[in-house]
Amino acid sequence: MRNVSTHSGKGISAVLQKNPDDVVITFAKRTAMGRNKKGQFKDIPVDEMMQALLKATFEKTKLDPAKLDDICVHAILLLQCTPRGPAALASGIPHDVPISTVNRLCASGLMAIRNIAHAIQSGEISMGMAIGVENMTLNPRPTPIIAESVDKIPRAHDCIQPMGWTSEMVAQTYKVSRQKQDEYALISHTRANKAMTTGIFAEEIIPVEIRGTVISVDDTIRPGVTTEMLSGLKPVFQDWGNAATTAGNASGIGDGAALCILTTRERAEKENMEILGKWVGSAVVGVEPRYMGIGPIAAIPKVLTQVGLTKDDIDIYEINEAFASQFAYCVEELGISMDKINPNGGAIAVTHPLGMTGLRQVVTGLTELRRRDKKLLCTSMCVGSGMGAAGIFVNEAQPLREAKL
Repeated sequence: MRNVSTHSGKGISAVLQKNPDDVVITFAKRTAMGRNKKGQFKDIPVDEMMQALLKATFEKTKLDPAKLDDICVHAILLLQCTPRGPAALASGIPHDVPISTVNRLCASGLMAIRNIAHAIQSGEISMGMAIGVENMTLNPRPTPIIAESVDKIPRAHDCIQPMGWTSEMVAQTYKVSRQKQDEYALISHTRANKAMTTGIFAEEIIPVEIRGTVISVDDTIRPGVTTEMLSGLKPVFQDWGNAATTAGNASGIGDGAALCILTTRERAEKENMEILGKWVGSAVVGVEPRYMGIGPIAAIPKVLTQVGLTKDDIDIYEINEAFASQFAYCVEELGISMDKINPNGGAIAVTHPLGMTGLRQVVTGLTELRRRDKKLLCTSMCVGSGMGAAGIFVNEAQPLREAKL
């Protein structure tokens, strides 16, 4: 198996080692997130969101857009998204900077980073940008359509079933009770509310101005969520499985965007760019489609093995909370303490714009590592149709401020 990582060495010393050809992250920010249909991005198309994020990024970094060699964007639900990227051109990026789109559903953000990192590794480019933008309000998830002859195959049929169905299949098969789902959901809501009220999220958000309004605070986080409130919610999918998935213990549908700039360590140091982190490696796996939520159980051990780390070496895990059913099962099967996982809450509380999440996890994780003055981040997510993905990153930034844990 080829080790898909920044450098050929394995183990924690090799991962933390600094080499001129390392792929490093010099900028990582996200927009605030918006509620589905009622939030601050409900009327803002993804190209306008992306233009605003790019404009804010260039103003903040003072980076000359002409220095970019390539851009990889993911906007999963925007079917009419053109590879050329009108938003990039509108934001001042020159016409000779190419752009592509990528789609691996919920892992697309991580895949955009991986695509740019691999291009840097290969020597094809020396600086690139990974962008994740999604407006699920204006671009709701379409119903997949496949040929009748394909649909007759059970696994193929399972691939196109609603994600809520897969949540109930995981809960039923692996015996994840409604009570346990609500318990994990409460942790997410509580942590995210604390992160918002104490200003932690402000450290990872870049304000964007759209139509004369500055957007800088998530409007997705619900304050004061309690056990009683969660237990009182009715199941959303009452005809499937144990009917335990609710609006309170599943990820929200929402809107938002995130961005990372990547280059070589040598170039970053030569041009006096701040190095926030190092990309180490990634892994993608397949799982049974009906249990797609268990993807991280296979993806995390695979990427750890590839780079020679153990689960205890990781300081923070950002594991996507698509549903509390799959999240709870993954956490307990992996045997990782919740003290290390999603310390500021996850998608159940903050929402899950599909094309943004894989990148948001990196932004959130690196910012939290910087705040704590810790080193290693593992991000992971389940992926619709039966996959899982994971990535490893190293924090190299100076601490933001004294940690308040």
